[in-house]
Amino acid sequence: MANILPRSKQIEVLHHLVEGNTLRSTARLTGVHRTTIMKLMVRFGQACKAYMDTHLRNLTLQHVEVDEIWTFVAKKQGRLTQEEKVGRCNLGDVYLWTALDKDTKLVASFIVGKRSADNARRLMVDLSRRIVMPNPHSSDAHKYRPSGYVHVTQISTDGFQAYPEAVDLAFGPYAKYGQIVKDYRNATQPGRYAPPEMVGTERKGIFGIREEEERTICTSHVERHNLTIRTLMKRFTRLSLGFSKKLENLEAACAMFIAYYNFVWRTRKPEGGKTRLPAAMAAGVTEKLWGFEDLFDATMHVANASVA
Repeated sequence: MANILPRSKQIEVLHHLVEGNTLRSTARLTGVHRTTIMKLMVRFGQACKAYMDTHLRNLTLQHVEVDEIWTFVAKKQGRLTQEEKVGRCNLGDVYLWTALDKDTKLVASFIVGKRSADNARRLMVDLSRRIVMPNPHSSDAHKYRPSGYVHVTQISTDGFQAYPEAVDLAFGPYAKYGQIVKDYRNATQPGRYAPPEMVGTERKGIFGIREEEERTICTSHVERHNLTIRTLMKRFTRLSLGFSKKLENLEAACAMFIAYYNFVWRTRKPEGGKTRLPAAMAAGVTEKLWGFEDLFDATMHVANASVA
């Protein structure tokens, strides 16, 4: 018979993890073995992913910023053998791709994988399925209105070459899309861990964005969210031992944290530091304030029932 932790202990363990503790520090704080913690985290992360897949639908998002944040699994890309580079996509450099709404701060879609054109397409297609899209009739001339496509959202990314084709595939003419490329000085000088100086930016509307609208192209909010990820997810902290040994563990940790961020975390406004509503509540996904226990009960009810 399996040794199942009490509900209160499961919540204690998982809450430590999403608040930035490492696996081993959580084991020391709670007295639960790290293997048990890892198995619980994977179950909870998978439950969070399934819950968000179901409930983050029919969204209305005005401006979505997309970015990728680097980590690695087992060992860094330069340590891989030639055979591993060719045949193993679950080792080496891995990225967390996030699509964050500028207004509500909701992470509407995310994937974990290599920085490839295929994953760019996967992210954009998944994002398009979560946003309310107009029906074909809405672009026709009717009710004294001329014909034309309705833009359901604006998308901003960095200069990764795979994004334009991915956005076009997923949204067609229904999205405005632009890229912002930032120029840095002394990015490769000795002392490479010091932050380089940004000396300029170039904004370019790819399609649907007029020249006077190019100033709205922005990725600052999703890049600030990357800082939150690196602070509270030790698997993304640079120059540390907190990396993942399995891709499955990294995927579960990301899903767990993003569910916590969407439904429980309350970001602060720059002016005065007042807290905002949780992102899911601001986006209309839920109508009440959630605590971590609410997230646990909502996502783990089916998982715990199947184990019992």
